Amino acid sequence: MEGPPPMTLLYTEVEEELRAAVRDLLTDMCSPSAVLDRVESGTPYDTELWKALARDIGVAGLLIPEDLGGAGASAREAAVVLEELGRAVAPAPFLASAVLATQALLAAGGEGAGELLGRLAAGEATAALAVSFAASPYAPPAPVATLGEDGTVSGSITAVIGAEAADVLLVPVRLAGGVGLCAVEASPAAEEAVRVTPVTSLDLTRPIATVSFDSAPARIVARADGPEAPWAREALVRGAGLLASEQLGVAEWCLTTTVAYVKERRQFARPVGSFQAVKHRLADLWLEVVGARAAARNAAARLAEAPAPGPLGDDAVVAVAVAQAHCGAVAVHAAEECVQLHGGIGMTWEHPAHLYLKRAKADQIALGTPGDHREALAGPADLPAPA
Repeated sequence: MEGPPPMTLLYTEVEEELRAAVRDLLTDMCSPSAVLDRVESGTPYDTELWKALARDIGVAGLLIPEDLGGAGASAREAAVVLEELGRAVAPAPFLASAVLATQALLAAGGEGAGELLGRLAAGEATAALAVSFAASPYAPPAPVATLGEDGTVSGSITAVIGAEAADVLLVPVRLAGGVGLCAVEASPAAEEAVRVTPVTSLDLTRPIATVSFDSAPARIVARADGPEAPWAREALVRGAGLLASEQLGVAEWCLTTTVAYVKERRQFARPVGSFQAVKHRLADLWLEVVGARAAARNAAARLAEAPAPGPLGDDAVVAVAVAQAHCGAVAVHAAEECVQLHGGIGMTWEHPAHLYLKRAKADQIALGTPGDHREALAGPADLPAPA
């Protein structure tokens, strides 16, 4: 009897076709100059870009089952999309809505979750999970919002991504004897009950906000006994694993752009890239990016093998932790080299290098720091945790 085919980290034909479609769209609608202009305008989210991605290409429903109107794809396809969004530092709420919020709803299950997933898959709505973007997947924060007897939610959550673009906010709440997940419509009519207050964000292309609820009408999507919400941990772990692919995309753009620049920039009557010191730096960086690609692809493949919804196995959790512990540092290093090897132009606001450095650093401390992920590896690796 033949066993299952061996796992491969190579990109499939379908994944390459998806990559080409997303890259072509981003080339047309999300050039570096367009991103810079939008960031300076104070309205970073590009609603037209998101509509094109969500409806024309269908990325909003990639992870949603076909019976709910989605594509029924796996984490591998979502990872490819995130690579391309990272390469463009695209100001679109894909990670917030199509990954974090979608994974929370899939883990929650139930009729209420199914109805919301159908809306997300059709591109009719965008959702955000009202959890701090800095939350560690290994110690999800306890709900700070409460659900009143009248069915309304009150409380405040800081550092939420995607809230400004969200039509629906998924709010973990405290219940008597357990926790719950509530859906709150963020419509203009609920402006007094739901306040989204933008705060200064390191990453100008992915704003964060404080979300406050004052007796906001809500409906319960899921309940669980005990102090921890299983759907929150599921969403954060899977989100962290896919975030590594975005970090890979950032690193690849920085490396490719820097190599092209040093081939053209001349100093002392020769290309800057011909100097041995520059060659060595870029060769070392290339090796780091190759390693990051392997780690990110492994995490995506392991997540694709894990049933959703359902608890993740040790292999998937280890793959996520390895990817995040490695890819975050590689993306930051690649962005730093990009700024430095571009010389004076790399230090200006007119060049997009600073956007990639800020995205890389913000991603490094999101969904668990590298230290959090290394500590999580201590148990499976049978090694003492870092002091």
